[in-house]
Amino acid sequence: MFGKTTLMAAVALTLAAPAAFAETRDWSAELAPATNASGEVTDAKGMAEGTVDTETGKVTWTVTYEGLTGQATAMHFHGPAAEGEDAPVALPIDTSEGSTSPVEGEAEATPDQIAEMEGGQWYVNVHTEANPGGEIRGQVTLAE
Repeated sequence: MFGKTTLMAAVALTLAAPAAFAETRDWSAELAPATNASGEVTDAKGMAEGTVDTETGKVTWTVTYEGLTGQATAMHFHGPAAEGEDAPVALPIDTSEGSTSPVEGEAEATPDQIAEMEGGQWYVNVHTEANPGGEIRGQVTLAE
């Protein structure tokens, strides 16, 4: 009734089915002083981009920036918060390597954190000595 090719395709589809529920999604955040809730105004700007794996919770990032008033002293994902609101640190971004652009890394997020990120409730904040509350920041948005 079924040919060998049809049977092999059915087996392959069955084996791949659990992976269909997992999704790796791209995200980005344009970093600018204008979106900084602290009100500090500088000429700095940047971009944060990466992926989030909804099954494993793995979040990857590359943060690039220029024009900061000094070296980046800390970087974080903050949330949950709507755009323009402040929130506690949700996930730190390791800046121990001297904090020069670009900063790349990865970490594990909880299922609740992933839901917040998917809901637009996270932002990336880059802190400097002159602007300890954050010099540039941007709301995380996931690609459609």
